[in-house]
Amino acid sequence: MRLCNRCTQQNPEDANFCHQCGAALGAGTDTGDHGSAATQMEESAEHPASPPIQDEETAWRQFIGPNADRYLKAFKKFSSDGRPKFALSWNWPAFLFISFLWFLYRKMYLHAFVYAVGPMISTYLTGDFTAGFIWSVMAGATANYLYYWHCREHIGEITKPGGLNPVEQETALKESGGVQSYVIWVGVVFYLMFLVTLAKMVQEGPTDPDLRPAKPERLAARTSIKASGV
Repeated sequence: MRLCNRCTQQNPEDANFCHQCGAALGAGTDTGDHGSAATQMEESAEHPASPPIQDEETAWRQFIGPNADRYLKAFKKFSSDGRPKFALSWNWPAFLFISFLWFLYRKMYLHAFVYAVGPMISTYLTGDFTAGFIWSVMAGATANYLYYWHCREHIGEITKPGGLNPVEQETALKESGGVQSYVIWVGVVFYLMFLVTLAKMVQEGPTDPDLRPAKPERLAARTSIKASGV
């Protein structure tokens, strides 16, 4: 058996990596020295080793996925002194893209639900269709901060001491974080539907009969009526 120097897990003789923590098994990890192996096992029984925690920046990059550099730069505003704090920032994708779809794209399901229902309720209660634009501005101003807390909570849970080993941590970070690429195509479909509807409205003109341009025959009739009246 080959003993891992990192976590003292016993592995088969032909193993190149530890089955427990994923560390490489060098030539010096063989248990030929029974005294040293026994000593390590005793120390391990008295002080069980916890799986090593992922490097912090690596863990954040694995969780964020695409555009990790840009988001890590923005996140510095929220923890410049080592303590989380709110700071003004701007997220163009969350503003220009349909807001709830951006949160869905980043797997922030609760926020996606709020930004999907919120604009509809606001428009219904106020009767003002500009309410959706206000929600888009709110998303642009707060998305980075909300995403920072989303990352912070999930990464902290996955990489906590005594939890998953490095291989399992990496898998969990990528599965829990990252993006959902299909959402981009959902957004494209929404925008196409909006453009088609807008073009149809422009083509049909105003729905109020008084605002519609009069047809030539109607203009002629009105002119004859006025002439006869005179």
